[in-house]
Amino acid sequence: MPGKHQHFQDPEVGCCGKYFLFGFNIVFWVLGALFLAIGLWAWGEKGVLSNISALTDLGGLDPVWLFVVAGGVMSVLGFAGCVGALRENTFLLKFFSVFLGLIFFLELAAGILAFVFKDWIRDQLNLFINSNVKAYRDDIDLQNLIDFAQEYWSCCGARGPNDWNLNIYFNCTDLNPSRERCGVPFSCCVRDPAEDVLNTQCGYDIRLKLIFGICLAQNLVSDIKAVKATWVPHGDGYKLLNKQHFEKPWLILTVFESSVGSTAPEFPSEGLA
Repeated sequence: MPGKHQHFQDPEVGCCGKYFLFGFNIVFWVLGALFLAIGLWAWGEKGVLSNISALTDLGGLDPVWLFVVAGGVMSVLGFAGCVGALRENTFLLKFFSVFLGLIFFLELAAGILAFVFKDWIRDQLNLFINSNVKAYRDDIDLQNLIDFAQEYWSCCGARGPNDWNLNIYFNCTDLNPSRERCGVPFSCCVRDPAEDVLNTQCGYDIRLKLIFGICLAQNLVSDIKAVKATWVPHGDGYKLLNKQHFEKPWLILTVFESSVGSTAPEFPSEGLA
C-alpha cells in the first residue's frame, strides 16, 4: 500500500557455528603464540638471536625448532580462523580451510610414503638418530630430548648401546680420556622404582662390562669344545680320553673297539714298546 514501507529481513550467519569457530581458534591462537614465545625465549637464552649463525653450528636437531615452527603455524592458523569467523571475512576463512586441508593431505601422503618406503625411512631415521647421538653433549635441550625419548621408549641409541661409540665422550677408543668412556647415558638404564635419588652414573663402563662378558662367554665355549673333542663313544655314552691315550694313540682304537664290539687292528710289537 502507498505510504507504507516494506521491510525485508537480511539473511544472517548462524551464531552458533560462528562463535564456536571463533572460540576454538582463539584458544589455538593463544597456544601458538605461547609456543612461539617459549621458542624465541629459549633461543634468546642460548644467544641464538644475537648470533643467527649458531643455528647451523649444532650437528643435531635443536628442539627449540619444534616450538618455533609449531607455534608459528598455530598462530597463523588461529589468527586466520579467529578473525575470519568474528569479522565474517571470507578470504581468511578460505585461507584457514585450505591450510588445514593442505596439512591433512601432507600427513596422509607422508603416512603412505612411510608405508611404501619403510626400509628407506627406517635407514634415514637411524641416520637422523645417530647424528643426534653425536651431538648429545653439544646442546642441553637436545640432551634432555634424547634422555626423555630413551626413557619413554625404553631404548638405547638407534639400534643398540654400541651406537654411543659415535659420541666422542662415550666411545671405547684408547685415546678417549672421558670418564664416560665405554659407557651410555643414564637414560639407557632401567631405573629401580625404589630409588629416591636418580643415579646419573649408572651407565659408566657398562659397555666395557658387556664386552668382558662376551669375551668370557666365548672363552668358555672354546674350552667346552676342546673338552668335547677328547670324548669317544663308550657304551651308552662317552668316555673321556686321558693323557695316556694321547701319548699312545692306538689305545684310542682299543677304547672305540670296546664300545662298538669290533676287533681293533693289530699293531707291530715294536710300536707297543
